[in-house]
Amino acid sequence: MAEAARTVDTIDVRPRWTGHDVERLNARFADASPAELLRAVLGEGLAGHVAVVSSFGAESAVLLDLVASVDPDTPVLFLDTGKHFAETLAYRETLTTRLGLSDVRILSPQPEALSARDAEGIRWSYDPDGCCDMRKVAPLAAGLAGFDASITGRKAFQASTRAALPHFEIDEAGRMKINPLARWARADIMAHFKAHDLPRHPLEASGYASIGCATCTSVVKPGEDPRSGRWRGFDKTECGIHTPTH
Repeated sequence: MAEAARTVDTIDVRPRWTGHDVERLNARFADASPAELLRAVLGEGLAGHVAVVSSFGAESAVLLDLVASVDPDTPVLFLDTGKHFAETLAYRETLTTRLGLSDVRILSPQPEALSARDAEGIRWSYDPDGCCDMRKVAPLAAGLAGFDASITGRKAFQASTRAALPHFEIDEAGRMKINPLARWARADIMAHFKAHDLPRHPLEASGYASIGCATCTSVVKPGEDPRSGRWRGFDKTECGIHTPTH
């Protein structure tokens, strides 16, 4: 195991973090741009061995473009739940090629788990938490083994439950979770798409503002939060892979 760092400014590669690390990092990067933050995390190794977790959804191209501009060899983890829109899978290939991402890793649920808990493939319709657990949470936990930190594309404006989203937090496993776009508004996202001529997810034109599994994603109505089309009809706002402890 790598020796623990003495200060946040000279963090060594290590598997676990403390609340003090999070507080120092959030203070240090309070006014940093996403690009500045990513240069420190990826270019300078500030957070050790890092992977990007991407849904290749509606706004994913922005974070992936920023990551690729620093290090296109950064591992990108995609959860192939077996329930995605065909358009999402095609978009993944489009962005991978366009941005030159060289290490996109496809994480899938264990066949044994699906056979035992969802043989009919309809668990999403009566137990969405259980469905997400076997199709997302468990595969991601396995895929992140060996990484010190993960990078997400979450933004505070996406939903009221994310309004206080920080740049740095700690997940259930004690791993650092980094949200470079936390403070960006939707206007910033749209401006980056335009400035870099990034391709859009093909379902956006049909009114899908946040895109997950086809079974649990619906069109967003005018005035709703971008994520209101996820798990509509259920008391559920997150799939379970984003559960910070700090």
